Amino acid sequence: MGKKISQISLVLLLVMVGLACSRKKNKFVNRAWHDLTTKNNTLYNGRLAFDKGKEDIIQSYNDNFWELLPVERMIVSEDVRLPNEVLNQNFDRAEEKAVKAIQRHSMLIDNKERNPKIDEAFLLLGKARYFEQRFVPALEAFNYILYKYPTSNTINHAKVWRAKTNLRLDNNDKAIEDLNRMIEQEFMKPQDYADAVAMMAQAYINLEKKDTAVTYITKAAVHTKKNEERGRYLYIKGQLLNELGYKDSANYAFDQVIDLNRRTPRKYMMNAYMAKARNFNYENGNKEEFLELLTDLEKNRENRPFLDKIYNQKAVYFKTLDSTDLAIEYYNKSLRTKSTDKYLESINYYTLGDISFDRKEYAVSGAYYDSTLQRMVVNSKRYRVLKKKRDNLEDVILYEGIARTNDSILTVVAMSPEERTAYYAAYTDKLKNKAIEAEKAAEIARIKGELPAEQRYRQPGSGFTTATKGPNAGEGTFYFYNQTIVAYGKTAFKRTYGNRELQDNWRVSSIANPSAVSTVEEKKKEEYSIDKDPAFDPQTYVAQLPSDPVILDSLKTDRNFAYYQLGVIYKEKFQEYGLAIDKFEGLLTNDPEERLIVPSKYNLYKIYVLQGNTLKSNEYMQDIMNNHGESRYAKILQNPNQELEDDQNSSKSIYNKLYRDFQNQQYASVIRDSDRMIIKFGGDEDYLPKFELLKAQAIGRYRGFQAYKEALNYVSLNYPQSPEGKKAQMIYQITIPQIQDNVFLTATDELDNHKLVYTFSTFGENQAQALKENIEAIIKELRYDKMKVSLDVYTKDEQFVVVHTNGNRLVAEGLGELLSLGKTEDTRGVDLTKWDRKKKYHEKVENSYFTIASPNYRIVQIHKNLKDYDQKGLEIEETE
Repeated sequence: MGKKISQISLVLLLVMVGLACSRKKNKFVNRAWHDLTTKNNTLYNGRLAFDKGKEDIIQSYNDNFWELLPVERMIVSEDVRLPNEVLNQNFDRAEEKAVKAIQRHSMLIDNKERNPKIDEAFLLLGKARYFEQRFVPALEAFNYILYKYPTSNTINHAKVWRAKTNLRLDNNDKAIEDLNRMIEQEFMKPQDYADAVAMMAQAYINLEKKDTAVTYITKAAVHTKKNEERGRYLYIKGQLLNELGYKDSANYAFDQVIDLNRRTPRKYMMNAYMAKARNFNYENGNKEEFLELLTDLEKNRENRPFLDKIYNQKAVYFKTLDSTDLAIEYYNKSLRTKSTDKYLESINYYTLGDISFDRKEYAVSGAYYDSTLQRMVVNSKRYRVLKKKRDNLEDVILYEGIARTNDSILTVVAMSPEERTAYYAAYTDKLKNKAIEAEKAAEIARIKGELPAEQRYRQPGSGFTTATKGPNAGEGTFYFYNQTIVAYGKTAFKRTYGNRELQDNWRVSSIANPSAVSTVEEKKKEEYSIDKDPAFDPQTYVAQLPSDPVILDSLKTDRNFAYYQLGVIYKEKFQEYGLAIDKFEGLLTNDPEERLIVPSKYNLYKIYVLQGNTLKSNEYMQDIMNNHGESRYAKILQNPNQELEDDQNSSKSIYNKLYRDFQNQQYASVIRDSDRMIIKFGGDEDYLPKFELLKAQAIGRYRGFQAYKEALNYVSLNYPQSPEGKKAQMIYQITIPQIQDNVFLTATDELDNHKLVYTFSTFGENQAQALKENIEAIIKELRYDKMKVSLDVYTKDEQFVVVHTNGNRLVAEGLGELLSLGKTEDTRGVDLTKWDRKKKYHEKVENSYFTIASPNYRIVQIHKNLKDYDQKGLEIEETE
């Protein structure tokens, strides 16, 4: 019995010990679980923030499907950021949570991390820094995992992210090397493998090895578990194959995207359809089936966000098949969808501009090009090319307008009086008919506005009846049952006959009710008559035709010059040889001026050579050589291999000679010779503006401000697109206002660089030159090194010998007195006891002179108003 009690006691003791141990163990487990959940909550919240930030990038990123898509969506900003500036608050929060988890729960003991979750914290830290575009700190986090956690289950993930970071740092070869080693040595999960080969594809794309990139992007599409990524990778594969020229393989890749249907975002499927459509073979493909496919896509309600692309592709289809009107309709439909794709809009506007240009609607074409430029990246290659074309189009618009207007006037002037009347009668009859229809429509609208609401909005056939007896207005055909027509008839009667009493002989005007007072508007309508309006009278336009032979000759000259300029523009700037031929040949049939004949024939010769039309080119070559053998163009044709640019008869050589004459102040000869050269080289678009501007500058120096202003205006208006025309316009707008003031400055005595001026007639060239040389010798003797002497042209009758004293008025007057005395020997540093007093002095200068400050001298030269300066009596000093 005692033995049993002992056994029971022992069992109870063991049970109690077990229970105590169980309680202690549960307490330890609960504490450990609390620590674990706290730690995981930190990382969990960080992962949530990271996922949200990544989703924000995906949703906000706008893919440009017109270019090769990047494997990973992220816009790398090159802007310098402030230290505390954050791109995305979610990534900042994820980084904060990762740092917090590392700081609070890291167990680094004996240089070894004992907490198995810290590697995940470092991975989250690196990924958050990566999307914050802090790539070097991100690379440090990934490298730390690889260094401290070689057995981590996230090691492959960290290697992929390290490779992505190296790609962002442009270390493509390093990324490829690391990923290749990982793929060869590690067992990887399918998604990790897909991420790795996708990054290798991006690296090869960066290195322009697109054929290799196709292999890896295909593997990524096969192994990824995410359908969104699969659709993107397959679309990139199609783009790469397109760029490599394998259209059939590219279409197969796009078909794979389409087959994914709703498993991937619809933007990939629709853009795959559009990419296949751009690859369509219009020569061998089934065009009816292709159009049916585009129509089905257009009708599908799910494709409404992509109608801009569908309409554009249908427009391309019709344009390729020469259905231009339908193409224009669909290009405009695409624009009316208010697309967010600026590149697509630029293509639509650009194509419409080209169509308008081909139709010779140049102003409309220019407007389309302007809209295109607004949707392009400024200073890109496409922008610069179109900008140049748009600038060239300004000349086309200008000269086409001149040619069209002058052609119309000259054509009508050449008609007989009967033909002119008939021509304008047809025009005025159309205007008159439109005016009558517009007046009737306005009258009906006014009458409807005065009707009661129940009659104004009554619909035909509605069964609504008026209070009067009779059939329904909607069912009857008798006009008295239509209240609108009845009201219009009453108004028309009143406008014609006024207010009449209901009695016999009502049409007699004396019976009209004299007490009836019409409104002001009715009086105006009664006063106005379409039949009496001069706008509808053919003679109004006939009377405006010019008859003065001078005006007609001017119109003809302007028209011919516009034809020539258009021919040159179409040939040189647009390579539109057909249009250029039309203009040059049209010019030659219009009895052009002599200066335009040979250049036009030579341009036609060059165009036919470019087109390979030997018969026509030989015809014009023989014409030039036989009929214009002394011209420069004939010499070019006779010696095609001889360089004539720099010979003495070339435009370049002559211009350089005239420019040297201009620098030597030979303004009269420059003006005279420039006039001859302008006629001789009238077809030389490079040097004609140069001669005109040089002539304008010579006129300004020779004839003064007003003549200079008019000459500049002529150059800027006639050569607006040339560098010389633009320079003339700039001078006209900026410099001319600055120099137009001709009021002389006062209180200038203390200003430096006063001038001592001697006046001479232009016929006294030798006297002026002799005085200049004499004064130069005196200045040299006196060692006045800072003083200079010049011979300046003033007008065609006067010239100046000018001593630039580089001093104030007293210095200038002192020099004038010294020269008039003739005692000009320099005695500085000379021993006067040994001075040779018998040395002959320079001859004294007996010519009259005056002194003038440099700003006032500039005004005198610009405005040629020396007489006004003399009348003011400013700083004038004459010798007796």
